Amino acid sequence: MPDSKRVAAGSKVMRLALSVGAATLMLTACGNKGPAAPPRVDVSTVAVTPQAATVFADYVAQTEAVNTVEIRPRVGGVLEKQVPIEGERVKVGALLFVIDQQPYIAALAQAKAALAQSEAALVQSQRDLGRAKSLSEIDAVSQQELDAAVAKNDANLASVNAGRALVRTAQLNLGYTTITSPINGVMGRAQLRLGGLVTANSTVLTTLYQTDRMYVNFSISEQRLLTLQRQLGRAPNQDSPTPPPFRIFLADGSEYPQRPRLSFIDPAVDQRTGTLAIRLEVDNPEHLLHAGQFARVQVPAAQLADAIVLPQRTIQELQGKYYVWIVDAEGKAQQRDVQMGPRIGNGWQVQQGLKAGDVVVVDGVQHLKPGAAVRATPLVNALEAADKAAAGRT
Repeated sequence: MPDSKRVAAGSKVMRLALSVGAATLMLTACGNKGPAAPPRVDVSTVAVTPQAATVFADYVAQTEAVNTVEIRPRVGGVLEKQVPIEGERVKVGALLFVIDQQPYIAALAQAKAALAQSEAALVQSQRDLGRAKSLSEIDAVSQQELDAAVAKNDANLASVNAGRALVRTAQLNLGYTTITSPINGVMGRAQLRLGGLVTANSTVLTTLYQTDRMYVNFSISEQRLLTLQRQLGRAPNQDSPTPPPFRIFLADGSEYPQRPRLSFIDPAVDQRTGTLAIRLEVDNPEHLLHAGQFARVQVPAAQLADAIVLPQRTIQELQGKYYVWIVDAEGKAQQRDVQMGPRIGNGWQVQQGLKAGDVVVVDGVQHLKPGAAVRATPLVNALEAADKAAAGRT
């Protein structure tokens, strides 16, 4: 090989070696920096602060009108008139229905005619008796004839009394053809249309509901009854100076604004269910409550002095076990197993696993893993956080 070619080849090898060395130095320098630190996870937290709390028990209840009256006719006939509209409010004595009166008008006229006939016969028998008595004093009539006059007069008198009773009955029947409201209330659905045939004391024309006050009925267990007795120091009753503050919640979850009063406690436990019937009474000025609707009654069950209560969304569940995410002293997320107690309002009591001062993650748990660095934003106390979260959902 010529010398010029050897020199060119050596230069090329030299340049290649220098390039490889430079690349190696760059890779080494990059490797010395290490991987970039992951970003911190933004979370919101609450500090564990034991505080007084009330545990409530919820019961399914059903409302009932304080007075429910089925309107049944006392006489039969054809329904001729309906005055109020279904669902309309009516007053005591308001006219509701009218049954065909013509047969009863005729019956009253017939009873009056029969009474007049009986009264005329009584007048005649009284005259005959008077003459018989006068003649008997001079022995002009026999004792048998006198006794017959007395008996006839007594029979006519009884006939007059019976006629008067028939007239009274006919007047009552005629009066029963007009049906009036016995209470202040709301008229339900009419069960018979005009022209329909009603049967005395059988056909239900409609139902009236007195709803200015309502009953709320529910049942409690024997165990819950004993708890109430211990709380009150005696058996709960209407006369207790400090009855438990019942609260009513409607089907949409809203609380009914009027505060109910304890009205009735069944003196006997139902042997089939082991429960005791409770009845509350509550005012219904705006008529929000209707007979037969379902509601939820909340009763205080226990008072806790130092309860740890967290928002329910803070608690995580995995295969029947509960845990929370906490922020340790180094600002990193860690899992902590907990044991849960009863739900309190919009929160949940933690019975074991946490202590005062622990910082618990409320929002942002979906982005956490053990040891992850977090950027914590404190919230208000746990109960207020739970209430605000519930308000936001509604």
